[in-house]
Amino acid sequence: MNEASSLAPLSSEEPLVSIIIPVKNGLPTFKAVVDMVRVQELDAPFEVIIIDSGSKDGSKQIVPADDPRFRLIEIDPKSFGHGRTRNLGVQHSRGKFCAFLTHDAVPVDKYWLAELIKPLREDDAVAGVFGRHVASPGASPFTKWELEAHFGGLNNWPKVKLDDAREYFRSEGLRQIYHFYSDNSSCLRKSVWERFPYPDVNFAEDQLWAKTIVEAGYTKAFAWNSVVAHSHEFTLWERVQRSFDEASAFRRYFGYRICASKKLGLRRAIFSTIRDFRNAAVNGWIWKHPISTLLMPFDNCARQIGHYLGTTRSEEARHAQLFSRDQKIRAQ
Repeated sequence: MNEASSLAPLSSEEPLVSIIIPVKNGLPTFKAVVDMVRVQELDAPFEVIIIDSGSKDGSKQIVPADDPRFRLIEIDPKSFGHGRTRNLGVQHSRGKFCAFLTHDAVPVDKYWLAELIKPLREDDAVAGVFGRHVASPGASPFTKWELEAHFGGLNNWPKVKLDDAREYFRSEGLRQIYHFYSDNSSCLRKSVWERFPYPDVNFAEDQLWAKTIVEAGYTKAFAWNSVVAHSHEFTLWERVQRSFDEASAFRRYFGYRICASKKLGLRRAIFSTIRDFRNAAVNGWIWKHPISTLLMPFDNCARQIGHYLGTTRSEEARHAQLFSRDQKIRAQ
């Protein structure tokens, strides 16, 4: 793998945390990410490793050359992999803990890092921590609601450790809670990574890693007070593609069949639309956000179409080439 490291010389202080941020054409949001990382308050040193895989929009120029905490590593775009590139960052790191952000996940305050590593500092059994997501500025109320509901549910599981293997392997829903993990904002213990590096896969490397460490007996934690603004407003076609990638990865790596029939997909789309219209009526979104409200039935259908195709057709190369959003992004 060809790589080049540049910018400021290494700080003489040994960092407690290494923040690793892969980036490719991340502007304008990437600038906000860097700005917020620079102002993090922590009672120990930290370093920041930016891994750029061929940006053409000026993202590399955003990395501060005058800040000794920052390093820039440049790699060939063809060598990028979600797990592989994060492993590269850890290999270059000096911290006891390795935190991860994506170039579009903006810490909402100066305590994001301190709150993220708190479970790791308090409990040596914790191998990895992920933080909470809130909607990015300008997101639709439906996106905000979905994130609040998702992470609100996860807050009922601040720490998980596999104590009942029989129930874990019997319940698909329980397994999904235990291995949910998001590298948009996460932190791992480097000594555990040395045993269990990220898998070199095209999608869901974070959840596969979490599954591995939980099944190895480690604890996984959720840091509610470590918050990033991270969400997407997908077009209908992008929703199909994203859902295709999700279902394909869950089928290939976890054995889940998210949507195995058209009938199930239709039923879920109808249920989701009824729920969304009910929320819109109760909260006044029909009048405040009429376009978003009217688009939700189509978005729900697009999600289920992607899930169905990812569950039933993902092994066919022509379908992956057509429907995979991840493949499209990596090819840019």
